[in-house]
Amino acid sequence: MSRTSRMITVGYYAAAEDAAGTARERLHTDAATIGELAREVCERHGEPLASIVTVSSFLIGEETTRDPLASIDGVSVIDILPPFAGG
Repeated sequence: MSRTSRMITVGYYAAAEDAAGTARERLHTDAATIGELAREVCERHGEPLASIVTVSSFLIGEETTRDPLASIDGVSVIDILPPFAGG
């Protein structure tokens, strides 16, 4: 199965924003799941963000998930919510 690269806007909240050094960024990615996207942003921003992402929820549309296998196909905006920011 071939993957299609696309742009996704990732929003970082509370400590995730501090660790990433930005509130939002646009990523060109071929990630198909939350887990793949999480690995990508952790590689991009390093250990400070990685330690936060492991305990965070991800807001996709109006639903939150912690499932690393959750599909992000067709999604254009994902927010990373540490526990103290609603996650």
